[in-house]
Amino acid sequence: MYQFSIIFNYILDAYGEDNMYWTLYVLNLIFGAISYKLGFARKLSLGKNIIVYFLLAIGTLVITVFSIFKLPITESLIITTIVLAIYRFRLHHQRKNKQENT
Repeated sequence: MYQFSIIFNYILDAYGEDNMYWTLYVLNLIFGAISYKLGFARKLSLGKNIIVYFLLAIGTLVITVFSIFKLPITESLIITTIVLAIYRFRLHHQRKNKQENT
C-alpha cells in the first residue's frame, strides 16, 4: 500500500514514535501560521492577533490527528506555504514595477 505522508515516514524512521504527535504538531503549527500570514492575515490589533493564533493552535491539535493517520496534512501545508510565498513575491514585484513606471 502506498503511503501518502512522506514527512510522517521520515520522522518515524529518523526519530521513532516517541514524540511523533508533538513533532507533527509543531510542523503543522509553523506552516499553518506562515500560510495564514501569507494568504489571509489582515492588520489586526494585538488582542485579536492573540485570539486568532490561539484558535489556530487549537485547530492544529485536531489537524495533527489526521497527520497521525498518515494523511498528507503537513505536506499540504508546505505546498500551500510555497504557493502563497510565490504569489506574494510576484505581487510585491508587480507592485514595485508599477510604482516605478508611474
